[in-house]
Amino acid sequence: MRRALAVLAAVPMLLFAAACGSDDGASTASPASGGSSGAGVKVTGDVGAKPTVTFPSGSPATKSSYQVIQPGTGNDVKAGDRVVVNLTVYNWDGKGNAAQGSSYDTKLPETISVNQQIPQVLQEGFTKVKHGGRLLAVLANDSIPPQQQPSASPSTAAEPTKVFVFDVVGTQPKAASGEATDEAIKGVKVDNPGGEKAPTLTTKTEEKAPKDLVVKTVIKGSGAKVAANQTLTVHYTGKIWGSDKQFDSSWERGEPAEFPLAQVIQGWQKGLAGVPVGSRVVMSIPPDLGYGKDEQQGIPGNSTLVFVVDVLAAR
Repeated sequence: MRRALAVLAAVPMLLFAAACGSDDGASTASPASGGSSGAGVKVTGDVGAKPTVTFPSGSPATKSSYQVIQPGTGNDVKAGDRVVVNLTVYNWDGKGNAAQGSSYDTKLPETISVNQQIPQVLQEGFTKVKHGGRLLAVLANDSIPPQQQPSASPSTAAEPTKVFVFDVVGTQPKAASGEATDEAIKGVKVDNPGGEKAPTLTTKTEEKAPKDLVVKTVIKGSGAKVAANQTLTVHYTGKIWGSDKQFDSSWERGEPAEFPLAQVIQGWQKGLAGVPVGSRVVMSIPPDLGYGKDEQQGIPGNSTLVFVVDVLAAR
């Protein structure tokens, strides 16, 4: 399952970035430029439950395509969205056509960024379904860019065609949303521009840094509370207390960060556990809960760290 998901992630061998396909928005798609949409694959079952997939006889498709199985009735999916999906994956090899996994089995939906890092066929296909819809995608080797083609040798086997069925659950928010509060850390300023714009964090102050962890809620979300064993998706900016020196920002990179909470610094583990999803918090983290006495990537030893964090999702 995880290897199959690499097709949708960080570009390597299985990322078919030149895939092609088109759809007229109906449940039966028009022929795609790279071959008929769906390539004869049949998908049955209700959206919201694990689908049944039937493959045609003969060799697997060599052209990538997609088909809207159910268009959905909710909000549109747009380019740039982080779409939350339940997915089921198959290897279409013309033999066993083995299932590679399903988030319906793990009960852990996946989040996919609809951007240029996923195959073109998916960039287009996702924007043809709404929340509550179902999309079939056939991703074949025709769309692997030349520079990512495996070297031709007897020991190099071609990757099988992948078949994905995506049920669109919704879209991950891009910023905190909820009730603004008056909470603040003395000496630290957070300006909230509203909407999806990043907040501005200011930490240049003559105030003495707190000796203990301080966490204040700037915007209180309405989601479930974060558990210590969960994987979080967050936007954040980090600065050093007193200097206003910024050392990191996911907002500036243009993509939220995702990580197991148990694998980050103690200040984050203690500060974010129990925070409702959808919240924006500001945290002052003392050295013993941060990077300690040693310099870390330009952060001086014994620095008090200040973060403003939007908790976008937890699973």
